[in-house]
Amino acid sequence: MKKTILLLSVLLVCCAGCRRRGSSATYTQKAFIFNVPAMVRVYGPDAAEGKELADEIFAEWNRIAGELSYSDNYSLTSLVNKKAAAEWVPVTSEFLRLLILALDYSRITEGAFDITFAPLWPLWKEAASNKRLPSKEAIEKALLQMGYGKIQVDVVKKRVHFTAPVQINLGGLLRGYCFERAFKMLKEKAPPFPVQLRLGGNTLVYGDRNWRYRVPDPSSRTKIFGRFRFREGLVMSSSGRDVFVKIEGKLYSHILDLRTGYPIKDFSSLTVYYPSLDNDSSLVSAALAVMGREKAFKFLSGIKGTAAVWVDGAGKPHYLLNPDSKVQWEADMGMFNGIMPGG
Repeated sequence: MKKTILLLSVLLVCCAGCRRRGSSATYTQKAFIFNVPAMVRVYGPDAAEGKELADEIFAEWNRIAGELSYSDNYSLTSLVNKKAAAEWVPVTSEFLRLLILALDYSRITEGAFDITFAPLWPLWKEAASNKRLPSKEAIEKALLQMGYGKIQVDVVKKRVHFTAPVQINLGGLLRGYCFERAFKMLKEKAPPFPVQLRLGGNTLVYGDRNWRYRVPDPSSRTKIFGRFRFREGLVMSSSGRDVFVKIEGKLYSHILDLRTGYPIKDFSSLTVYYPSLDNDSSLVSAALAVMGREKAFKFLSGIKGTAAVWVDGAGKPHYLLNPDSKVQWEADMGMFNGIMPGG
């Protein structure tokens, strides 16, 4: 099995660098990318240098959003979706790699993660608006129009073909991929000062510093379960409650199990700490959520240095900390050094 995992999805988790006494960020730049807030914060001595670095990172993130977006009519994704059912479509190495990664995770999750979900999304948007569940017949019809098995990839010639007119959406990978690209840029430039990147509820840090990431109680806008504290790494979050909707008196998540066409059950949020970005272990966070807690924790247990907080549908947190992890968990009542609460 390839060294891969997740990200993704998802939203509204607060994170912040823990500032040392007497220090502050020299330069902070904010934007809105992939429909979520984005930020680059530089703890350096020169604001002009910080701005130059932030400009470069945001330029790369906007390139990714433009070239690979599902909604941009001129993106490579849109071109593939328009033509691939009729012919083989040439693609870039970048596109091919992300597509193969997505297909890997479709197989790992037995189809619960599937980038051909486009027919389902309008049904649930309408359901959220009308406060009525989609009909069983509409769900079944949408599922027949989906299927990652209908995607063919020619690795040698770098081209893609669909055996049926499906639509692919790589959005579940792109936020993690933005971090991967930014991390490569930071390693190449090697700035002698700490840098923090934020995209939605996800954060990547560069440079040794006492960083922290707040893990909220999804049922409250003011409470938190605690904080991850770490010197380096990244945190990826998928939150089902960020856009929960109440339909016929019941709350539903926006994260769908694409085997059934319905929102995943017994899930509020998943927050995962990774010590590095040296492999593909951060690109598809939503795939972990659809695995369920037991399988997700088993998967993460095989990745050195990780830690995670899973909040179930009832709002109860469950914790994972690999023995070799250097992250610390600070609950509201105090610090757990190397140990996280069981459960």
